[in-house]
Amino acid sequence: MMKYVLTLIVIAGLFVSCDGPQRTPAMVFMPDMYYAVPYEPYEKATFGYPSYSDESAVPLFTEEYNMTALKPVEGTVPHNEIGTLPYLLPDTNEGYNASMSVESPLDPANSEKNLARGELLYNQVCATCHGGAGDGQGPIVVTGAYVGVPNYKDRAITVGSVYHVIMHGRNAMGSYASQLTEGDRWRVAEYVMKLKNN
Repeated sequence: MMKYVLTLIVIAGLFVSCDGPQRTPAMVFMPDMYYAVPYEPYEKATFGYPSYSDESAVPLFTEEYNMTALKPVEGTVPHNEIGTLPYLLPDTNEGYNASMSVESPLDPANSEKNLARGELLYNQVCATCHGGAGDGQGPIVVTGAYVGVPNYKDRAITVGSVYHVIMHGRNAMGSYASQLTEGDRWRVAEYVMKLKNN
């Protein structure tokens, strides 16, 4: 009999413990173990323990919609894989003409490696139109779907002008800046010059 009474008390206790008014969370001991003291990137600056506020006390965060990730300091330059400054020549005829005198920033000591990577990327991205030999007879041109792709040997181009065209596009060719990193654009440009000179 006593066993049944104890069982009923335990079951009743379980039912009672699951019911009732909503309770606020208990106090957190050592909150710095759960809530980071420094600001974390992309976290709202208004997040905090024990309460959350609508506006940050830091004016700079308030201007940026209370986000802790801020814009770069004016004058900073983004880092790229080859450690060069951004390419600033404009997408104009003057910019193209100026690009003729731009030299490749790639280290000549890595020329063989750069050309191998340039060849790989050229065959993946460019050869469809320009052809594997740079003669303007890629598969798309041979089928007659597209015309007017030049032979590199017939053009007065430099490594800088090739980079400029990859970066901005020219005539019917669009920009490939989104498909190739800055270093890879220079590698492809160097490989194009190899095709032209061979």
